[in-house]
Amino acid sequence: MSPAMEGSTHASPALRLHRQLAEIWGTGPGLQRLAAVNHSVIGLRFMVTAFAFFAIGGVLGMLTRVQLATPQARFMDVETYNQVFTMHGSMMLFLFAIPMLEGIAVYLTPKMLGTRDFAFPRLTAYGYWCYLFGGAILTAALVAGVAPDGGWFMYTPLSSKVFTPGINADIWLLGVTFVEISALTLAVEIIVSVLTMRAPGMSLDRMPIFGWYMLVTALMMVVAFPPLILGSILLETERAFGLPFFDPTRGGDPLLWQHLFWLFGHPDVYIIFLPMAGLLSTMIPVFAGTPLVGYRAVVVAIIGLAFVSFGIWVHHMFTVGIPHLALAFFSAGSAIVAVPTAVQLFAWLATLAQGRPRWNVPMLYIFGFFSTFVIGGLTGVMLAMVPFDWQAHDTYFVVAHFHYVVGGALAFPMLAALYYWLPLLTGRKAVHGLSIPAFWLIFVGFNMTFFLMHLVGLLGMPRRIYTYSAIENWTWLNLLSSVGGFVMTIGFALVVIDLIAQLRFGRRVRRDPWDAATLEWAMPIPPTAYAFASLPSIEARADRIAAGALAPSLARGEGYLGFARNGWQETLGVNMTTGAPEQLIVLARQTYLPLWTALSTGAAVLSMLFHFYLGALAMALVTAGLFVLAGQSAGLARDYGPMPVGRGVSLAPHTESADPPAWWALIFALVADGTLFTSLVFGLLYLWISAPNWPPAGRPETHLLPALTSVAALVVAAIGARGALRSVAAGRPPERWIALAALGLIAAIAGIVVLIGNVVPRPNVHALGATAAAVLAFVALHAAIGLLFLLSNLLRRRSGLVSALRRVDFRLSRLWIDYTTITGALAIGLVLALPALVDILGMRA
Repeated sequence: MSPAMEGSTHASPALRLHRQLAEIWGTGPGLQRLAAVNHSVIGLRFMVTAFAFFAIGGVLGMLTRVQLATPQARFMDVETYNQVFTMHGSMMLFLFAIPMLEGIAVYLTPKMLGTRDFAFPRLTAYGYWCYLFGGAILTAALVAGVAPDGGWFMYTPLSSKVFTPGINADIWLLGVTFVEISALTLAVEIIVSVLTMRAPGMSLDRMPIFGWYMLVTALMMVVAFPPLILGSILLETERAFGLPFFDPTRGGDPLLWQHLFWLFGHPDVYIIFLPMAGLLSTMIPVFAGTPLVGYRAVVVAIIGLAFVSFGIWVHHMFTVGIPHLALAFFSAGSAIVAVPTAVQLFAWLATLAQGRPRWNVPMLYIFGFFSTFVIGGLTGVMLAMVPFDWQAHDTYFVVAHFHYVVGGALAFPMLAALYYWLPLLTGRKAVHGLSIPAFWLIFVGFNMTFFLMHLVGLLGMPRRIYTYSAIENWTWLNLLSSVGGFVMTIGFALVVIDLIAQLRFGRRVRRDPWDAATLEWAMPIPPTAYAFASLPSIEARADRIAAGALAPSLARGEGYLGFARNGWQETLGVNMTTGAPEQLIVLARQTYLPLWTALSTGAAVLSMLFHFYLGALAMALVTAGLFVLAGQSAGLARDYGPMPVGRGVSLAPHTESADPPAWWALIFALVADGTLFTSLVFGLLYLWISAPNWPPAGRPETHLLPALTSVAALVVAAIGARGALRSVAAGRPPERWIALAALGLIAAIAGIVVLIGNVVPRPNVHALGATAAAVLAFVALHAAIGLLFLLSNLLRRRSGLVSALRRVDFRLSRLWIDYTTITGALAIGLVLALPALVDILGMRA
């Protein structure tokens, strides 16, 4: 329904506004769809692509159940089974679960926050293309018969070159890292948008609960994903260049991979769970007819859950020889994590008890979630107890627990949300003739498949095997489990048929068919590209809004920005805590640059996969050049000063703001980068403390002159960046300071190259040399990126995109170079301390 239909009195102005905004925000037809950057388009693409990978992963899962349905089955040989098993887990986790929650966040979050889009639409589009191309690489490998076969966890030394000599493991390491680029870009996007781009008046304590869930989830992603990215890079360099990070014969340790993997893997369980819990916390109050009970308690619980989840990764490693004191600590932490989870569960139950629940299809899936998640939680507490874990570890009990916690916590809320928000996406309501039997098939099939795995696991069946002996108690349980898998698959097939029927025959609905209380229902159905014709002013908690009553006034342009200006895609930036409007944000228009940048990134990944390293370097430079080029089309070419935004308020554009979104984006990007750096230092110190064959045969040498020269050069670069910023702020030419900063970075890179070339022991001889070289390479890479910042500053200044007011580019460069200087000094100092560390080891021995 168009805004023109909201009322005859204001029909003409509303229709005129709608047409103007649609022309500015809309995506063109045909190939122009490839240039789309709108969050609704990108969010739908994420969800549809994730569902396609879910279908492929589901088929692979059913193939494993066919193989395990009977003992000594010959349906697949061991090599094929290992590829199918690995790809099933990898697709479900990396290509379905995380991208699906990202798609939901991209599509819903701006709408719930009462804004028109995310802060960086082009970055969102780039993240999608990286996800698609990374998933395509993994899928193509499966078709070609060279898919990863070391398990979705890729444990070393099984995944090392000695035991997996082909490109199978390389495909996983490079493909998953490619996909993780997408996840990190979207995490930064979500954090900055939630904090700075809410509807005016929406303070943090008025934010809908879904916004809190997505904010905490994105913050967890920023901290959790870098350890996996680092581990993948280290393992790939070991496989490609022989650097022994995980080789115990040369000072490495396979357990380092497990630490890095589970530093990601355990928080990732909650990264998957929290957005689904956010959906539940949004839907349950609607169906109960009462606001969420314990809003503030739930917010505290999810923040506490995020903190605790990072401290218990070792409970995946209870059987590897951890000291008993550490076992007790991590066991207690693993039990404590149930407390914030229980707070949310009881808040949902209290909300239902306080209201009068409406029974419908989404509510069926919500109650399906309750039962499956409680079972998964109880088995999780069991596995948190060390004696029980020692007995059940690496059995099918763990497989069952994992599927109940991750699969149950994802599938049932996701399907409930699908039916709940389907009218928003399509303007139609579902045909319930198929949806109810589909639910029961999925619910019965799910429990039949995975509950029986608990039993066969308790009977001793190990995981990760492709066949088994004809043990009577295993045979019938595996057969019934496989039958349950097919029942569940039929249920999902019915859901797909139901969706198709809904698109064709579903009953058309008006705005807000559920009588909901969140802002996404205060817009036309399906949503327009600009989301809101004008932005609302929030004066109460944003999950207690009469969306249906608010919608007509917004459609008539009676809120903020109820007009079109200069062909700009405009929205508002607000104060992080109070929600007071602070800046007018002008968003970037649609462009093909995200697609081309992702293609060049994919070409670099493929070049590394086939060991064409010069080509990889060339494509990396092309990718960097495209990022610099993208910067030349962002921002405004002159100063505007405060401009009216409606309701008597005037604001300056974000380019003239003290804290624009780009500033906060770099801060959170550096948090992620700092996590990666910390993980790298952790790896070096962990090997020093725990790895076999330490200390090395030869004592490391200290090269003090190039080390001090590099640190001094970084300090000079930082001084140059600050001088350039001061010059711009004063209206003076900054070129000399830019040149000084660039010379400092180049000198630092040269000094670090000398240090790497003189590392003793050599990086391919002992892990001490390898980790020292990795730490130094980290600094050199960041100095090189600093040069890109300076190049972009120079080009943007010459294009008229920088002035005394519009100087955020130079602030970003200063921040990056300051960070590089600090981490560089720490890294070089650590390398200089290596001889002393080795002497300590010698004395201890």
